[in-house]
Amino acid sequence: MRHPNALPPRLGEQPFTVVEAKALGVGVDRLRASDLRTPSRSIRIPRGAAVNLAMSCRPYLDLLPDAVISHSTAARLHGLVLPRRLEEEPVLHLSRGPGKSAPRRRNVEGHRLDLSAEDTGTIAGLAVTGIARTWLDLAGLLSVEELIVTGDQIVSEHHRGFGPPRHALVPLEDLRAFIEGRKGVAHLRKCLSALDCLRVGVDSPRETLLRLMLSKDPGMPEFVPNVAIRDKGGKAQVWVDLGCNEYRTCLEYDGAHHLTAEQQARDHYRDLKTAELGWVQVKISKTDLARGTALLAQRCAVAWP
Repeated sequence: MRHPNALPPRLGEQPFTVVEAKALGVGVDRLRASDLRTPSRSIRIPRGAAVNLAMSCRPYLDLLPDAVISHSTAARLHGLVLPRRLEEEPVLHLSRGPGKSAPRRRNVEGHRLDLSAEDTGTIAGLAVTGIARTWLDLAGLLSVEELIVTGDQIVSEHHRGFGPPRHALVPLEDLRAFIEGRKGVAHLRKCLSALDCLRVGVDSPRETLLRLMLSKDPGMPEFVPNVAIRDKGGKAQVWVDLGCNEYRTCLEYDGAHHLTAEQQARDHYRDLKTAELGWVQVKISKTDLARGTALLAQRCAVAWP
């Protein structure tokens, strides 16, 4: 069997356009070879190439230079954790401005958005909606609860006595000002509703889900993210995932990273210090979350009189 000729180095390991290939002297027959996939018209991908999301997006923007990556595709480029159905969706979301047709091609979900300069930016040289605008557009793809989970990731920040500080992707007040400054935008009401439920200091989507589940029980007090437990002198000794000062009770979500020896050692110190300072700790697992609000509330309620 005859093997296809080698492609020019810049084309051999990433998606490219037919126009780009022809400019480098690649013939039509070579572009039809079996070692290349055609995800969409005028685009080729070498089979077996390790392709990331940004690399996948680039040729589409080469063919549609007035388009912007948006919605869940933009969220993934920004590093936001999304529900699995969006993390694994097979399409790319691209948007064009008013007066132009929405992008229409295979593997593309096209939109029309009226975007200002404030709404857009670049990632890896690609035009993409900014984080605040992306969150607004995600409202059409997410439930209110899912929108809160994503919003908590955006506004999360803390400066604790250990580890590096965490800076918000967009500070909560800036996100609020951006959303409240929009007029006549689709799904604005859903974003405004979600804004009131965002909390600064959350470290993981599971922590947000835990907090939201408990908030559905009218008999539960509010648990606040990233609470510092202080000694008699007022010095913070331990930071907990979720805490209620009124009942001196804290919740810790134990995810997969808690299985490492290093993390278990830190957890052991945290557990001892929490008890020494007179707080009751309740550890929550993925299984506990799956059991629903009522059982979660029962687990927490036994911690106080």
